[in-house]
Amino acid sequence: MTVDQATAMPDAEDLRDLRQLACSILDKYAADALTAPRQALPFDDSLWQTLAASGLTLLSTPMPAGGSGAGIAEAAALISATAEYAAPGPIAETDLLAAWLLTVAQLAVPDGPLTSGTCEVAVSEADGGMVRVAGTADRVPWARDCDTFVVLGSTVAGEVVIRLPADRCSIVPGHNVAHEPRDAVRFDLDLPRESVVPVNSGLAREWLLRGALARSVQTCGAMESALGLTIEHASQRIQFGRPLGRFQAVQHLVAEAAGEVTAARAACEVAVRTAVQDGIASPAGELAVAVAKSQSARAADVVSRVSHQVHGAIGFTLDHRLRHFTLRMLAWRGEFGGARDWERRVGAFALAAGGDLWPLVTSGRPDPAS
Repeated sequence: MTVDQATAMPDAEDLRDLRQLACSILDKYAADALTAPRQALPFDDSLWQTLAASGLTLLSTPMPAGGSGAGIAEAAALISATAEYAAPGPIAETDLLAAWLLTVAQLAVPDGPLTSGTCEVAVSEADGGMVRVAGTADRVPWARDCDTFVVLGSTVAGEVVIRLPADRCSIVPGHNVAHEPRDAVRFDLDLPRESVVPVNSGLAREWLLRGALARSVQTCGAMESALGLTIEHASQRIQFGRPLGRFQAVQHLVAEAAGEVTAARAACEVAVRTAVQDGIASPAGELAVAVAKSQSARAADVVSRVSHQVHGAIGFTLDHRLRHFTLRMLAWRGEFGGARDWERRVGAFALAAGGDLWPLVTSGRPDPAS
């Protein structure tokens, strides 16, 4: 069972309006938050409530489930904007992962921030018609700031979706290189039978594809902000009597970064369009996501390196915006699979195509049997 269906791309003007709405909210947040001298950007409940009141936190969740009823393209536009402002919180995790799993399992979607993880789960019968579940989900994004966890569990009988109350779980704090929460969620508790729902075995694959697409889009958003800051710095910083941007070596560096950002953004746009038109779990959707994830992950290395080379030491200071973007892109590049993982998948599609490799390259649509 899945809610991923092929649809038409939304109107470009509607996407621009959505982006403008998101940026108008995020701009007020970023004015002070990104220059505060601190390592981590903590979850901002006020920002979350403002986004929720505007219908943005459950953007692609169906309206009967309490969402706004939009699609992946709108969700991608939103999470790209949040990444461009380094907005803290489980925006992608709430809508594209947790709420999606709950909708597939026909479970109610609660208010507030949600997060999601996968792990092996032991399931057994308990007293009073309850079900006992036990397991540990590692590196769950923003778990400490959520009231509900949605676990896609692997059991001896197949996959299950489990809705877990946070106050009955044990949270072991952790973080990624950008100091975003990546916590371990440990649980061993009895739940009502309706909170543990068996689902189709292919759901884990689609969960991974959704997460990879989200991180690809977020990485592009962070790279675009880092590139903008780098161009601005190169234009304004005077060295040896002229702006840094007048030096040919600096121009070459910035051009290299700009090329990587452009290629990654193009790959992400193709992935979003393919996910909308063919379905993200289709062969074409998987190939497009694989290309976007590998391209954005590789580009993150170049853009972070160039940005800090051009900025020099100032780019590493706690009160400079740059590190919020470079650290995030470096963290996100490896989440939901790194470049090599997805490049192997691209290679598998190429090998499966055999003599039809050129049609695969030009169309982006592999044989369904591959």
